[in-house]
This record gives sequence, C-alpha cells and structure tokens, in this order.
Amino acid sequence: MRHSFPQVLLFALVLAAGGALVAQGRGDQQSAQGGGRGQGRGGGRAGWVTIKDGEPCPPGTTEARHLQCAPPASPAPSILDYRPRSTVVADQHLVPKAKFPVVDVHTHGTSNAAGFAQRVPEMDALNLRVLVDLSGGTNPDEIKRKVDAINASPYKDRFRVFANVEWEGAGGPGWQQKALADLRQAVKNGAIGLKVFKELGLRNHKADGTLLAVDDPVLDPIWDLAGELNIPVIIHTAEPQEFFSPLDYHNERWLELNIFGDRYRPSDIYPTFEELMKQRDHMFAKHPKTRFIGAHFAWYGNDLKRAAKLLDTLPNVTLEVAAVLYEFGRQPYASAAFFNKYQDRVMFGKDTYEASEYPYYWRVFETHDEYFDYYRPYHAFWKLYGMGLSDEVLKKLYYKNALKVEPGLPQSGWPQ
Repeated sequence: MRHSFPQVLLFALVLAAGGALVAQGRGDQQSAQGGGRGQGRGGGRAGWVTIKDGEPCPPGTTEARHLQCAPPASPAPSILDYRPRSTVVADQHLVPKAKFPVVDVHTHGTSNAAGFAQRVPEMDALNLRVLVDLSGGTNPDEIKRKVDAINASPYKDRFRVFANVEWEGAGGPGWQQKALADLRQAVKNGAIGLKVFKELGLRNHKADGTLLAVDDPVLDPIWDLAGELNIPVIIHTAEPQEFFSPLDYHNERWLELNIFGDRYRPSDIYPTFEELMKQRDHMFAKHPKTRFIGAHFAWYGNDLKRAAKLLDTLPNVTLEVAAVLYEFGRQPYASAAFFNKYQDRVMFGKDTYEASEYPYYWRVFETHDEYFDYYRPYHAFWKLYGMGLSDEVLKKLYYKNALKVEPGLPQSGWPQ
C-alpha cells in the first residue's frame, strides 16, 4: 500500500515523540529512585552537576532535582529577552484616579508656569490636588519668580516650591552667613521647605577639599534655621542599598546598574550605604526641633523593621514613598501592616512627574489585586500586589499628613 509523503512524515514524528517520552519517563524514574547519585559530579546525565547542601549551582545551571543542577537544552535567553507570559487569571481593578485628593510632596520641575495649562487637566484626571516642586533652586530671586508666577496664574493652589542650599565649599569664609541668609530670604519669597539632594554625603566637598558628611557640625545652623522657620527638610541621602553592593549576578539591581552606570556606588569611590545611613540618622537625632522627611522612604523600604525603628526612635521624622513603590508591592502584607501602624508618619511622593505612572501607585495602595507589572521593568523585574489600605489610611497618606508636616500647603477644601 502506498503512503503519501505527509503521512510518512507524520508517522515518523509520532514514533520519535513517543520514544522521547519513554526515555524521559525512564530518566525521571531513575532520578526519583536516586539513579545517578554518587556517580561523579555529572550525576549520570550529560551536563548535570551534583552539589552539596548550601552550595550554589554552577553558572549556566539551575537546581532541577534536590542537590542536582542541570543546564537547559536550548541556549538560555538573556535577562533582557526572557519575557514569560503569565498564565495567572486574576481580577484586575485598574485605578486611573486616586480615591481621595493627593498632595505629591516630591516632584521636580513642576513649578514652571508655562506648562500649567497642560498639566492641570492631567492632575485633575488623576486627582492630584497639589504638586510640590523640590527643585526651587538656591537663589532666593529665582524662588520669588516661580512663586510670583504661580500666584499670578489661575492655579495658585495647585503648586508649591521648596528651596535648596549650595553645600559645596561648606565651612569656607562667608559660606554659613550666605547659606543662612539665602534660605531665610527664600522662605520669605514663598518657599515652603528645604530639599537636600543626594550629592550631600556623596559628592559635595568642604572648603578644605574633604568630603562633606551629612552630619558635619558645620551644617547644624542650617537644620536649626529650618526648625526656627517652621519649614520641613526633605532629604535624599544615599541610594538603594544594592547600588553600593558588588555588581555581580546576585545584585537584584544588576540590570539597572548596567543601563545607568553612573548609579553604581563602589566603595573605593563613595562612602558605604551604612556610613551614609549612620550620618543621616545621627543628623536627625541632633535636631529634634526640626521636621525631617526621609525621601524615598529613607531607603528603608526593603527593611520595614529598620524603618519602624527609625520612626520609633525619632518622632521628628516622616517618610515619603517616592520611587520605591516596588518595595511595598512585593511585600503587601508587611507593608499594609506598617502603613496601618505608622499611618500618621507616611506621605505620598512620586519623584519624576509622569502622568501614566501614578495609577500604579493608586492600584497598589487601594486594591487587593495580585501579580501585576511595575511600570519600569529594569527597576523591578518582580510583580506587584495590592495593599488594600483603608480609607482613613489613604486620606493620611494622600494629603492629611502632608498638610501637617508642610504648613505652607493650601489648608482648606480637603475632605475630612
């Protein structure tokens, strides 16, 4: 009997597949019975390696059976190209608009009056009531120009400005007098707080050329003046902890640090993460009459017990959540418990203003959704989960705490 070529080919493929399944079944049975164990580091299979308890698998392999590591049959994709499709079928509750009005206490460049007409409709759609621009500048005259433009616009209650201090050359002749005078005048001109950028502690130098520490006594008059003027100080010290760790394949920020090489902080160039945390937290403790805001959750979002200890020890410190949503979304139970316990000590911030990214925050804070993407894959390759915060906690996070910590914000017209 004659067979067509397609029929013959199909029959051959079926036989081959069946043979492969039989072979696989025998191999799995042998492995289950301990076959191959103790037969050298190959474990009886091509490319398989036997390891000891606590020993990692060699590069290019993964633990396929207990204490046995195997390579993939096909070439492994790079970290950039492996994009598995999730088969999880879960309810989605997208939140394009925050449930309550929001003060974003951490933005940059948003006080430019030329962009107000375009930005305000975006803010309204997101329920963003006020944006606080932390990049007001060190020149009191520039602060005045920005504040005057805000007040002359139809949006005078939608934007606020923080001042900055020029730290370079601290301790030199006349530096202290000028820094104090400029900050005092900036507040008179409408600045509602002081923002400290990450360069303090990392790059700024004293007049004698040494690196300027965050808790250097020469800076004490600045922090004391902020307390006297009743303005908060929001401070960004250091970076995520992994930015200071060895840049190896165990570093969970490996991809980010290889895309943005200038974010890496090797210890032969920069102070360590722990040194910077010690300096900043010591500075907080030295100035109990000044209100401090730990930008980016003081970089303790990955260690909530440490964040709790900071708040328990220092009642003059509040935390804000800018650019660390990925920390809360990957540990939603612990994060929700923290936000509930310290509901009077956390505020909302975003950092980079991008309208499309805010709804990720609303979703994490307001829903119980599971296993959804973060908006920057290189920033966090893991999935996020919702914290499902109560209305009262949301109100405090979104605006109530900000109104207390930053009295220069518009104080009327908020839900009770």
